[in-house]
Amino acid sequence: MTTHAIHPTGIKLESTVKLKLKKLGKLKDRSMHWLMKEAILQYIEREEQTEKLKHETLSRWEEEAEQNKIVSNKDMMAWLETWGTDHETGRPECEK
Repeated sequence: MTTHAIHPTGIKLESTVKLKLKKLGKLKDRSMHWLMKEAILQYIEREEQTEKLKHETLSRWEEEAEQNKIVSNKDMMAWLETWGTDHETGRPECEK
């Protein structure tokens, strides 16, 4: 069984934030410590997912660029400007 070291960490909060945490803790029957720990864990999970998606997107974009499957921003914007008009054009071609 793996054990993880636990290290206390201090955090400075404005008194209004601390009061809100106390009130929320009472409503949820949880300690301020539990609420802060949970918030931090959720934040880390969300940010790690964001970074993973960003990395995957950049990797896909680089792969597509290497294969010349990219439409220029200028061409894409020109195409989008025609949407919903009587002069709607077809999808722009990828640059070669």
